[in-house]
Formats: sequence, structure tokens, C-alpha cells
Amino acid sequence: MRIKIALLGVGRWGKHWVRVCSQHPQIDLVAVVDSNPEQLAECGANLPPQVIQATDWASIREHPDLNAVLVATPAATHYALIQDALTLGYHVLAEKPLTLDPAECRHLCQLAQEKQVQLFIDHTYLFHPAVVAGQGVVESGTLGELRYGYATRTHLAPVRQDVDALWDLAIHDLAIFSHWLGEKPQTVQATGQVWLQPQLKMAIPAVSESLAVRDLVWVTVTYPSGFQGVIHLCWLNPDKQRRLCVVGSQGTLIFDELAGDAPLTIQRGYFEQVGGNFIPQGMGREVLALDSYEPLGRVCDRFVESVLTQTPSPLSSGWVGMELVEVLTALTRSLAEGGVPVSLDLEREAPD
Repeated sequence: MRIKIALLGVGRWGKHWVRVCSQHPQIDLVAVVDSNPEQLAECGANLPPQVIQATDWASIREHPDLNAVLVATPAATHYALIQDALTLGYHVLAEKPLTLDPAECRHLCQLAQEKQVQLFIDHTYLFHPAVVAGQGVVESGTLGELRYGYATRTHLAPVRQDVDALWDLAIHDLAIFSHWLGEKPQTVQATGQVWLQPQLKMAIPAVSESLAVRDLVWVTVTYPSGFQGVIHLCWLNPDKQRRLCVVGSQGTLIFDELAGDAPLTIQRGYFEQVGGNFIPQGMGREVLALDSYEPLGRVCDRFVESVLTQTPSPLSSGWVGMELVEVLTALTRSLAEGGVPVSLDLEREAPD
């Protein structure tokens, strides 16, 4: 079986999907769809002539060659498009977040089960070689007792108008922390600031009031084990950082995406107590060797595998995507209430 896919959305990220899908040995790119004629023409100039170019999904939604859809449109459009694709019996690979509403996410997961098709969410970082290797480090006990974590995701642009820095950026670090720890958040808190677009509001369906489009958000996530992660998110900071750390009693695991040839390192060190003094011991830095592959290509590999085996991905199923949307929604409630802690109940398993 070959995956014959239609790509919906060829914007900033969709262009990468065109390349990856076109190069994948088990995927045939049947059609690309974008409502912006200029974007479509720019993308189409590099496509083989047999790939259909369309400005609306309705015109190709029942094409006889299709068996899968890749949704790379703005998150607010996901629900209607994914629901339609699943109803037609297509497997779906969707950009994150799955939707902006946990209830919609749950419905889509249930619909995929009913139709016996795969709903796969592109949580790209979970397929990054540094994150894969980092999970092994955490599970090995090398870091000792895990104590806390911190992450920074800042840059100067792009500035969104539909969602704030939380919904734009946080999902990556939330996914990595939960994956490495093997835990789901128990309590979350968030505070933020607005400078650039104070006139704008965003609507998150599960939160009753419209919210400011915050440029800066501070997130605190607490897990059942007591581990706490703090995440700094900002899109108007010229100090570009993509850095996540887990601190243990024997050292710190550092994933620094911008660190060139050394994106994953362990900074070793611990204290020896002598009387009332604490003496640093075992100091050192280890650069970890990583496999070499493109994460987005690995996402395609795992999507194909999920379709061919009819097995939901443990990393990126719709249910995993739903849980992350629940965390983001709880953080949004905390923002709306001035940073109060919000409890979560994510311990249930996806239905069989």
C-alpha cells in the first residue's frame, strides 16, 4: 500500500511538507491545496505536473486516488477539515495543535477509531534525534534524582495575531518534558505580558472570556513526582534561544537546538558535604553522539508505519495531541485568572 496524500496548506511550514512528502519512497503527493493563489503558484512551480493544485479542499476531497490528508493550515481551521477527512475514511497527519478545543480533539479521536483510520499529530520534536537520545539518558538514571527543569523559546518574530506566544510556542517544550519524564502534568500556572498588539483578542473555546494576545508567557508545570518545569516563551526577544534542561542530583541534561554540532550535552557535577560545607565534585561536560536524520522525515516514516500496521502512534496519536491541548487550555485558564494554579486530570487511558 502506498500513501496517496493531499496537502492542505503550503505556507511557511507547508513548504517543508511538500519537499519531505515528495522525497518519501512510500508517499505519493496527489494534490496541494491553498486558498492563497500566490502561495499555491510559488509552491506549484516546483511540483511535478501530475500533482493537482487547488484553491479549495471541496474540489478534490473525493478524488479517487486519495487515502490520506496532511493538514498544515492554521489551527482554528483544523477541526472542520480533519473531521471531514476522517468521515471520508482518510488517514490524517495534522500539524499541532490538533485543535484549540479539547472537546473537539476528543471527538476527532473517537471518529478516527470509528472509521478505523489513523489520526497522527506532528509533534516534530519528539522525533528529533536529540530528544530520542535524551529520553535514554533520563531513563538510565545518569542524572541521579530528577529535581526540576527549565526551557526558553524566544526569538524576534514571527508575531501571531490568532493566538498568543503560549499556543504558538509552548507545545514543543511541554511535549518534551512529559515524554522524557514519562508523566503527565498535574498542576499548571501561567502569567504573561502584552506589548505589541493590545487591541487584539483571541478566543479559546473552553475558556469563557476572550484573552489578550500575549507576547511573553511564563509557564510552570508540576508533575505527580514533584518535578517542576519552568518555560519562558516570547516572540519579541532578539536573543533567540531554543534550550531545554533537566536538572538532577548528578548533573544536567541540556538540549540546545542552536548549539551547532553539540545540541545534546550532559553537564556533570554534584555536591559532597564536608561538615557544613558543600564541595562541588565530578565536574565535567559530555557531548552526546546523535543519529543523523531529519525529524520531519522521521515523522513521515512513523505516519506511514502507523497506517500500514493500523496502530496508533504512542508518541503522536490524536489522544496524545488531545492531552497537550488540555494542558494548553488549563494554562490559558490560569492566564485568564491572573496566574492561579489549575489542576489537571490526565491519568485516563485512551479507549481501546
